[in-house]
Amino acid sequence: MKKALKILGIVILIVFLLLLAIPFAFQSQIKDMVKNFINQNLNAHVEFSDVSLSLIRSFPQAHVNVDDLVITNFEPFKDETFATAKNISFTMSVKELFKKADEDPIVVNSITVDEALLTLKTDKFGNTNYDLAKKDDATNNTDSSTESSSFSFDIEDYSINSSALTYLDEGANTEIYVTELNHSGKGTFSAETSELDTKTEANVSLSMDSTKYLNNNHIKLDALIGLDLNNQKYTFKDNKGYINQLPLEFKGYVQMVDEGQEIDITFENPQSSFKDFLAVIPETYSKNIDDVETSGDFKVSGVIKGLVSETTIPTLDISILSNNASFKYPDLPKRVENITIDTAIKNTTGNVDDTFVAINTLNFKIDQDVFKSSATIKNITKNMLVNANLDGTLNLNNITKAYPIELENELSGILKGNLNTAFDMEAIEKNQYERIKNNGSVTVSDFIFSSEDIVNPIHISKADVTFNPGTVSLNNFNAKTGESDLNATGTIKNLIGFLLSDKKLQGNFNVNSNYFAVSDFMVASSETEDTNKTTPASESLKIPDFLDCTINANAKTVVYDNLNLKDVKGALVIKDQEAKLQNLTSSIFDGILAVTGNVSTKADIPTFNLSLGADSFDISKSFKDLHLLQSLAPIAKALQGKLNTTINLAGSLDNEFSPKLSSISGDAFAELLTTKIDPKEGELLSKLEGALNFVDFSKLNLNDIKAQLKFENGNVTVKPFKLSYQDIGIEVSGSHSFEKTMSYNAVFNVPAKYLGSDVNRLIGKINDNDVNKITIPVTANITGSYTSPKVSTDLTSGVSNLTKQLIEIEKQKLLNSGKDKVNDLLGNLLGGDKNTTNETTKDSTATKTDTTTTKDPVKEGVKSLLNGLIKNRKKTDSTKQQ
Repeated sequence: MKKALKILGIVILIVFLLLLAIPFAFQSQIKDMVKNFINQNLNAHVEFSDVSLSLIRSFPQAHVNVDDLVITNFEPFKDETFATAKNISFTMSVKELFKKADEDPIVVNSITVDEALLTLKTDKFGNTNYDLAKKDDATNNTDSSTESSSFSFDIEDYSINSSALTYLDEGANTEIYVTELNHSGKGTFSAETSELDTKTEANVSLSMDSTKYLNNNHIKLDALIGLDLNNQKYTFKDNKGYINQLPLEFKGYVQMVDEGQEIDITFENPQSSFKDFLAVIPETYSKNIDDVETSGDFKVSGVIKGLVSETTIPTLDISILSNNASFKYPDLPKRVENITIDTAIKNTTGNVDDTFVAINTLNFKIDQDVFKSSATIKNITKNMLVNANLDGTLNLNNITKAYPIELENELSGILKGNLNTAFDMEAIEKNQYERIKNNGSVTVSDFIFSSEDIVNPIHISKADVTFNPGTVSLNNFNAKTGESDLNATGTIKNLIGFLLSDKKLQGNFNVNSNYFAVSDFMVASSETEDTNKTTPASESLKIPDFLDCTINANAKTVVYDNLNLKDVKGALVIKDQEAKLQNLTSSIFDGILAVTGNVSTKADIPTFNLSLGADSFDISKSFKDLHLLQSLAPIAKALQGKLNTTINLAGSLDNEFSPKLSSISGDAFAELLTTKIDPKEGELLSKLEGALNFVDFSKLNLNDIKAQLKFENGNVTVKPFKLSYQDIGIEVSGSHSFEKTMSYNAVFNVPAKYLGSDVNRLIGKINDNDVNKITIPVTANITGSYTSPKVSTDLTSGVSNLTKQLIEIEKQKLLNSGKDKVNDLLGNLLGGDKNTTNETTKDSTATKTDTTTTKDPVKEGVKSLLNGLIKNRKKTDSTKQQ
């Protein structure tokens, strides 16, 4: 016995080893078999990574596996992927492997496809990418064509797992997307008549002419199909399908004919409970309806009958009816009741353009609010025509209390309306307002709305809208958002287009406000975590792109950054995320501001291009609060008085919607109307006063100063301008950067009388009127930064050179050298010999040190002159004595 068991074990082991080894022997034959089948039957480029054979996996049948299949089209869809599959497997009898190519076809018993992606496409010329089968040679007879086939199918079962299908028809503008497809079937295809038992589950999206009829709806179908292969007729025998959670039973048939497909199908929901209506709605929105309390009936029934061809569709007669129904979710406080639905989808001609939807009645009630509506939708596949009537009251806050919908944005308020609207979609798309017929009115009260397109929720206390043919009149609009209040009237051109499509809100509005904060009306460029809260300051602000309107504004106070503008008036044109300011005027800094230009947030970095006019600005206030002016003229904060200026500037904005100083370019012209200056307000003036002790900067004459500035690449260049202190003329020029560094020259034309008592005594001795007119240019070089300026002057060398010249003049007079020589020397001084100003400059602090530690050149010059006079006097006296 033990020996027999041992022999049996060895035999089983040998058989098992043979089952493992044989596939390797047939591996090449299997690959050739698959390649031959592909080449003989498909007109496409096919690739796969491997083909394998197993005799154990489906024992006693053979199992053939094809991995990583990719099928690519030829012309006219060259290099487009038709299909991919991670794995395709076949099972067949082992004896099929031993057939030669010229013997009977190989019989396949089952097929399994895993993770397939299939794209069926028809272009606008009618070409299809799925016509891959090679055409039979017309010269071959039936027998020869039959002999050329390598496979036949005697399928007992098949399955398609975790796959997807896309159907695109450019000519019909139709798109179908099937995802998460799982389909299986059992039957026998080789018999002339048989049955196929199928189970299908998938998510389906369908759109025609940009109208979406199904949006990822869950479809389930269990169908027993009778197969009449001779007549190509497929009959639905015992079938139940599901659209979302709505069960539908259907019967009828589909038969292939020369012109297309003949269809005769009827369907209805097996029950009549109103819960079936909730089942139509995707579960994502309707949630679990098992415990929902309902009353009333709901019935869906339909007949689809006729020919599907290139020019026709089946006739349609589908009805959806419900009468005096209600529902209440167990976790929600409100009940929706008095629900009446009477809707029909029909086509009586077989012409696709004649399909229409008639919503004869759609009424409901929540609490005491009754809402009634009806509509007809025609010409669905082309230029859709809509005629709708709305009448009733709706408390928007009750929507989420009666139905488990999760709104992205807060929504509340009372909506009352009586409206009839008739329009075609083409009129909306092309903004042909004369074809949009509206009549009626809508009133909104205590409406609260929030969205990612606005920073703060908008609270509309009252809004009255009248609908007219072509336009909508905004009769009254009182609202508040953030700290801003609005009162508006105006005309809206395309409200229907804005509500029903992606069109922009167009209109003209007159807006009044007591307080308007610009930041309340901006939006973040990226999504915010909480749409009910103000946009974080770290995110870039955007002008809403849905606005295309003109606003005539009148606001008592407008707040922008840290500025408070009073009595703001002007026009604002908003379009394509750009705001154009036209003739905007405002009172600010005790003067008048005028602004024209534009601000654009269309690009990633917002930009601006503005022209600013300031009339009688208070200098100290404006330079204290307006950062831009501080950067353009930092020394001006020490000034007191009035300013007139025009500034043209362009650049980019930061996340706070303030100008990026490094990006600004432009120019400015400024006129100062001032008489006061406070040197203590600036480090720069304090340093200058220390270096030039003969100037009292508080007494500078600044009346009617006119200066021109140019700014670019973060630098401000100031063209030379003149001012005066008593009888000292001053010319200033140079540049500074927004980084607070500067390089300026201030040239002081200083009369000699200010240069010390020794110089004045020399002038008195010369006793010539022209000498009294002598001035020397003293240049103050200003460098460093605003907060730590450095000042150096050439005052010491200038005084020294002047003293030498005066001494020389006095000598010539005393020595009676001649009037011409004196005049020449005076001419050089009065002519402003510029060479005297080009000597090396010294810091003002160093100047004071030099005057105390070295010999005073004036004193030395006077001493030399006196010594010379004494010596001459002694010589004269000694001569007389002799």
